[in-house]
Amino acid sequence: MNRGRATTPAGANLPTLRHHNAALVLDLLRAAGPEGISRLELADGTGLTPQAVSKITARLRADGLAADAGLRPSTGGKPRTVLRLVSDARFAVGLHLDRDGLTAVLVDLAGRPVAVTSAPLDFGAPADRVLADAADAVRDLSAAEPHRPVLGVGVAVPGPLDHRDGVLHRVTGFPGWNGYPLRAALAERTGLPVVVDKDTNAAALALALDQPAGGDFAYLHLGTGLGAGLVLGGQVHRGARTGAGEFGHQTLQLDGPLCECGGRGCIEALCLAAEARGDRAEAARVLGTGAANLVRLLDIERVVLGGRTVAADEDAYVRGVRTVIGERAARDGAGPAVTVTVAGGGDRPVAEGAAQLVLAPVFGRVGEHADGRVRRAGGSFG
Repeated sequence: MNRGRATTPAGANLPTLRHHNAALVLDLLRAAGPEGISRLELADGTGLTPQAVSKITARLRADGLAADAGLRPSTGGKPRTVLRLVSDARFAVGLHLDRDGLTAVLVDLAGRPVAVTSAPLDFGAPADRVLADAADAVRDLSAAEPHRPVLGVGVAVPGPLDHRDGVLHRVTGFPGWNGYPLRAALAERTGLPVVVDKDTNAAALALALDQPAGGDFAYLHLGTGLGAGLVLGGQVHRGARTGAGEFGHQTLQLDGPLCECGGRGCIEALCLAAEARGDRAEAARVLGTGAANLVRLLDIERVVLGGRTVAADEDAYVRGVRTVIGERAARDGAGPAVTVTVAGGGDRPVAEGAAQLVLAPVFGRVGEHADGRVRRAGGSFG
């Protein structure tokens, strides 16, 4: 059984969590929920021996990560003790640093939000001021559970960026961030391990982990800007230079309006301009045109919409995008219809996805490899 290689955030200071087999056990404990799971079932699910499972669960119990969940009725032998994950034993912080706002969420090991804050943010302000606001949000959320350690901070920001090194590139409209070592700077301010990724990638990761059925899909985030998170072959696709997903800057109109990226007729500029003049139907049609191009190019099965602009009128955007994709498919003589759904929650799924950048490796769900790909412990997640 090839389960890949899981990693955890550097500095988590939890020897148990750094053990690959322990991560597999933790993942099954989390999936079992409050009802728990027996050691025999853990052995069957992980491929480990019962003796190995007993040693791992003993360490997890000692670390406060697992606890008894009662007895399961006998089916012929003595009743089996079942174990459950202690979901409030550890936490992770997720930050979404948007162009005009900051959303922060504290989640437990089960991925459930236990505290959420939001505040205005000027992403164009000096970096020290932005970092101070981000660090304050982390401290405020950590104080909500002062006796429970925080494993790390996941940060989701507009791209492009290098997620491996946590360095920002020329963020559209904010070129002053080019080359800024966000991960290192925030880690120094908070004293916690930090993981940085694009906002759309973070949301796509959370969606992929929440959908065990898998399948290729694109997450299109329309808020103050427009970007995409791509899950292809069960992996978050970041590209060779980790710059994939700059969906908003495909050109739809050669002589179109000037975009903040310096180009003309970008889908982001056209879509936001339509929204600004109150023509939501046109904005949805433009978004649908870009989505249809993506569907044709990648042959994906599902498009998920998100972001505060979509949240303002979810029905209009789903209807508009679905219509354009359907019309294109009819002309092409394509097969089954592409599913168009909404992630819901406006910008909040991005912050929750940022927390998953920290949590997912702890459960062996994903491992960062030298090639930048993300894999589940049992292969590709999904």
